[in-house]
Amino acid sequence: MKKILLILFLAAVFSFQHYAESLADEKKTITPQEFGTAIAETPGKLVNFIGAEVEKTKAYQKKTWSKTMQRWPWNKIFKKKDQ
Repeated sequence: MKKILLILFLAAVFSFQHYAESLADEKKTITPQEFGTAIAETPGKLVNFIGAEVEKTKAYQKKTWSKTMQRWPWNKIFKKKDQ
C-alpha cells in the first residue's frame, strides 16, 4: 500500500512540475498599447454581447411561447370561430 501511495505521489509531483513548466513557456507580456486597445474595445464588445444575448432570449421565448399556446387546453376550448 505504501508503494502505491509513493508511486501516486511521485506521479503527481512530476505531472505538476511538467504543468508548471508548460505555463512558464506560455507567459506573454502585454505592452501598454495593447492594454489600452483592449480597454478601449471593451465597451463595444460588451454592448455587442448583451445585444446578442437579448436577441437569443427573444427568439427562445417566442419559440417556447408559441409551443405553449398550442398545448394549453383553454386555447382548444375557447377557439375563435375563424380558426
